[in-house]
Amino acid sequence: MDGVYCRATLDIVVRYVHRAEVLSIGSELTVGETRDTNAGELARDLSAEGVTVGRLTAVPDDLDVVVDAWRGALARADLVVSTGGLGPTPDDLTREAIAAVLGETPAVDPGLEAWLRGLWERRRLPFPEINTKQAWLIPSATAIPNENGTAPGWWVETSDRRLIAALPGPPREMRPMWRDAVLPRLRTTGLGVDRAVKTLRTAGIGESQLAVLLGPELLAGANPSIATYARHDAVDIRISAIRKGDEAAVDVLAGAEARVREVVGEHLWGEGDETWAGAIGRALADRGWSLAVCEVGSGGSLAGILAEVDALRLTESQRDGSAPNPMEMAERVRRAGQADVGIGVVAEPAGADMAVNIAVVTPGGVHRETRTAFLRGSFGRHRAGLAAAAVLLERLRADRA
Repeated sequence: MDGVYCRATLDIVVRYVHRAEVLSIGSELTVGETRDTNAGELARDLSAEGVTVGRLTAVPDDLDVVVDAWRGALARADLVVSTGGLGPTPDDLTREAIAAVLGETPAVDPGLEAWLRGLWERRRLPFPEINTKQAWLIPSATAIPNENGTAPGWWVETSDRRLIAALPGPPREMRPMWRDAVLPRLRTTGLGVDRAVKTLRTAGIGESQLAVLLGPELLAGANPSIATYARHDAVDIRISAIRKGDEAAVDVLAGAEARVREVVGEHLWGEGDETWAGAIGRALADRGWSLAVCEVGSGGSLAGILAEVDALRLTESQRDGSAPNPMEMAERVRRAGQADVGIGVVAEPAGADMAVNIAVVTPGGVHRETRTAFLRGSFGRHRAGLAAAAVLLERLRADRA
């Protein structure tokens, strides 16, 4: 963006930010027409900086509702970040709401207005006067540059030293403004606390069973905090710790992680955002091996899970069959794909669930076992693929050892 205001520096504040909230503003969100991805991204970034995100709130384009949301968020948090409501039309109400809560009056900023008019002039188009609203500022606000749109954001420090960052809704505008202007400025304030977080990924165990294994002593603690989350491909254990006296957060976390690993043991297969494809791909690369897959009854779910594995040479799948032998399947597909490792998977209904017969053939030997996948139908077939991926990864790691 060109213009005087782009060269202005956002005021450095001294308030230490511990708690934040995120407001998503727009009726398109509350009626379900648009999926809000902004709030999750902002919350993830703030959490990584050691800030506790108390609430993610979506509100419609109703001035009373938006004002109430801002008033409540500012009463609870050190920082409130909003997305949306910065357009030029009457139903874009973020500026009006912030001004109302703070008791300030918006006025057109000459530098912003000149910049806006310049955007139309350089395209030789008449300037819609309705867009003048996007040049508004209140006395406590500084504009946040927007290089990808016509809606500058607002950076506000309130009289009681709380912080506001109001950003536009389109992600292509919001993300660079957050990344390049807001987040660096927040870091200068003393952002967050000494916090360390780690996610451990498990397989072959349900969330309730995992909670029983961990027990109330681990799950009830406040620092470190340990919680379980059921995902589509695993049950995750999230460990979060903050500094405890002279003990750094990473050291507090390390002690908790050691206890969790001791308890959960064989069910652990990955960390952080690791995927099955990533973990299996690395295990194959460590040995310089390639892989071939043959499936019956699982709907090709294992091949889908492993689609991004570079070492995958061949996949075969059929909907059902007359009780094929998974070991013969693994041997055949291994030869056909000229691969080092072959896996055969046969998923069959077993009552309300699926019995998953798995055979893995590697240069180091042959392994066969049966697991149960919860439910039938598409859910059962997907879980059959996950069960096969877990067995495959275990065998690759065993051979590597």
